[in-house]
Amino acid sequence: MLNAQLMRAISYAAVKHDGQKRKVSKEPYIAHPYRVAMLLKEHDCDQDLVIAGLLHDVVEDTDGSIEEIDVLFGHRVAQIVHTVTEKTKTLAWELRKQQSIDQIRHASFDAKLIVCADKIDNLDSIINNEMIYGDHMWYDFERGKSDQQWYYQKMLESVTEGINKTSYHPLMNQFETIVSQFLEL
Repeated sequence: MLNAQLMRAISYAAVKHDGQKRKVSKEPYIAHPYRVAMLLKEHDCDQDLVIAGLLHDVVEDTDGSIEEIDVLFGHRVAQIVHTVTEKTKTLAWELRKQQSIDQIRHASFDAKLIVCADKIDNLDSIINNEMIYGDHMWYDFERGKSDQQWYYQKMLESVTEGINKTSYHPLMNQFETIVSQFLEL
């Protein structure tokens, strides 16, 4: 059974992402944070991490704020969401992505797990959509496949930097596997 705090987070994320659609598939956007949260839960991450997974795009993609998340879900959740949020949407794609890569390199282990779950779900969608729609799917993205491959490869390096491969969390191994699959497309 889900507890009250997790139920509140599910409702909050659903309201904030209401009406948003995923690129290419056009499925309701909320499916993505739900899958991220489920992936974290499947790997026995604690409730704060699962909630941060649900809320990881709220500040970046809606009118939600870190302050609001702090009040509603606590400081730890707010800190994690803040860490994984792109700070400046007005910068060029390459600069934004490089800033994210650099930020995650020095992030907490918890934030790195959120990034892994987020990127695993993104890449799973990309790989499935490319099988269905072919190269036409890339028209919905700001940058094409080669730039996306660069980004995901660098993000993987950033997430795992300084961690011995034998000490990888299973989500890191899963992220590494799906990045390899994406690079082979």
